[in-house]
Amino acid sequence: MLSNIGIPGLIIILVLALIIFGPKKLPEIGRAFGQSLREFKSSTKGIMDDDLEEEQKKI
Repeated sequence: MLSNIGIPGLIIILVLALIIFGPKKLPEIGRAFGQSLREFKSSTKGIMDDDLEEEQKKI
């Protein structure tokens, strides 16, 4: 889905986000998104590590 968005599409999305949220709010939104993504990645890694440990105990 994201592979269909080119450079002009990304520019349009960024301009719309800037208009909707304003220049002061946009960095805060990006920071919150980054923190959420980091937490999601660490929890999925933890779940996968737990599953791997359980499989190794069975063997």
